[in-house]
Amino acid sequence: MTFDSLGLSAPILDAVSAKGYETPSPIQAKAIPAVIAGQDVMAAAQTGTGKTAGFTLPILEKLSQGERARPNQVRALILTPTRELAAQVSESVATYGKNLPLRSTVVFGGVKINPQMMKLRKGVDVLVATPGRLLDLCNQGAVKFDQLEVLVLDEADRMLDMGFIHDIKKILNLLPRQRQNLMFSATFSDDIRQLAKGLVNNPVEISVSPPNTPVAAVEQWLCPVDKKQKSALLTQLIEKHNWSQVLVFTRTKHGANRLARQLESRGINASAIHGNKSQGARTKALAGFKAGSIRVLVATDIAARGLDIDHLPQVVNFDLPNVPEDYIHRIGRTGRAGATGQAISLVCADEFKQLTDIERLINQIIERKLVDDFEPVHHLPESSLKQRPSHTKKPKKVKPGHRDGQRSSENARGHRSPDRLVSVDGNAKQSANSKSRSRYRLDNQSGENPGSRPKNRTGSSARNSSGNHHDNRPGTSRNRSGNR
Repeated sequence: MTFDSLGLSAPILDAVSAKGYETPSPIQAKAIPAVIAGQDVMAAAQTGTGKTAGFTLPILEKLSQGERARPNQVRALILTPTRELAAQVSESVATYGKNLPLRSTVVFGGVKINPQMMKLRKGVDVLVATPGRLLDLCNQGAVKFDQLEVLVLDEADRMLDMGFIHDIKKILNLLPRQRQNLMFSATFSDDIRQLAKGLVNNPVEISVSPPNTPVAAVEQWLCPVDKKQKSALLTQLIEKHNWSQVLVFTRTKHGANRLARQLESRGINASAIHGNKSQGARTKALAGFKAGSIRVLVATDIAARGLDIDHLPQVVNFDLPNVPEDYIHRIGRTGRAGATGQAISLVCADEFKQLTDIERLINQIIERKLVDDFEPVHHLPESSLKQRPSHTKKPKKVKPGHRDGQRSSENARGHRSPDRLVSVDGNAKQSANSKSRSRYRLDNQSGENPGSRPKNRTGSSARNSSGNHHDNRPGTSRNRSGNR
């Protein structure tokens, strides 16, 4: 099968040919005809298999035949979870639509909003946006959807993971009911299907690979290493194998900054990209990495989806992700469009649980390679794909002689008198009869009867020779026996 058989016009085919593509990927071969036919689509495929072209090509084909966008109007809206992904999709739209008389633009946060409003003023045929910035523009009346024909949710599962569900619902309320809906994602969870119930109408479901499966063209292996030696090991791997372009993933933003500084101090050009960086700094770092002036790009999971770098040879997991699905999206940055690549993970003993979760998800034991001089002191246990059996919790044994509501300390001291009562809140209280008997016993030790004590002239009790206390305040006659 070739692109010529998918119903695309000559201007689009010329643009595809200029990119060097001749044969459509499985997701493209199934999605493009369905979108051109006007059907709603739910498509799931591995990352790096051409999902972006799977919806941009047919959308451009449909829009090329209709009325141009009027001022502030949008004909096709593509929502993405991150700025990097939005920029990548916008670049694809511009590349494949360069021979068509269509206008497109991209809007996202982190940059000034006024230039974006100026571009929207003339109207755009294709708008690529992140949810937050799009709502800002809607609130200012800079964008309208009266002409909207197509809505695309790209990486829909990631948008839900990042908490965009409420923004998405707000945007859906602003759109006309009559439209074509497309959902493209790496996976379709139960949450995604729940969202799709009120979004797509009788959709064509497309799945070209099993879920949570890495691209077969990616060679995976890991290096057991102590945590403190990871930076030095990464430096040696880069220099020994002469890696010229490496994408490294860390778990935290501070970890990304620290690793980039360490690599720079060792003479390796490196830069960090994460959510705390300004959009200008992120764009500059990504451009330098693609151009080859930056050898190592250190990123958090913000870049796990959305970075499309031609022929990226290596991806390194400096830290394993806490969410095992993110491992698949990370290593999916290499081995794209039929190319081969390597995914290397530096794993310490503390990350054994994350490693086990990943291997069980992909149903594969990742090959281990020890590096000389970096053998770990803290052993990384061997992995297994077998799920641990769930053990039923045994009921706690009740201590002998222990009553419900009784404190363990009382049982230990032997306070098990039948005169002890238990209140509703579980606290032990002493009965009035028990108080009287115990005080009577104390008084009898001095040979006195509680009722035979002399009173002073003021009516208050006095302290006797046995040491019993009597209240000497005027107007009171309360003593330890409870008599007044």
